[in-house]
Amino acid sequence: MSLDVPTHVLTAAERGELDDAQFVAVVRDSLPYAWEVVTAAAEDRVARPDARFGEHEVPPPSEGERGQLLRALASNAIRGALERHFGVVFAFQNCHRVAAFAPADVDGAAYREFISPRGQVLNQSPELRDC
Repeated sequence: MSLDVPTHVLTAAERGELDDAQFVAVVRDSLPYAWEVVTAAAEDRVARPDARFGEHEVPPPSEGERGQLLRALASNAIRGALERHFGVVFAFQNCHRVAAFAPADVDGAAYREFISPRGQVLNQSPELRDC
């Protein structure tokens, strides 16, 4: 799944003038399901300030949407731009569970547990084996 890059954005990139706002707009428009998921996780973080992290863990409705999410969170450039845009650090488990942490919490116990092999194993179920 490739990003749909408008000509003016490609031209800006070729000139070395691509900024985060332009790139984030390309991501938002090219990967709408992924955008929806990371937005929900980031908004959940803001809405529940006493929670350990914001999250979204609803499985994608199709493989196409799952592909968008994987693309967004596997790409360093995309993930980094999304994190800067939302002011959070994203963590990812299985093929759909996205957590949004405050940057200050990245070295905290909740973050370390979420990204640990133990956290990954404890978040498994037979229904998720094919994702």
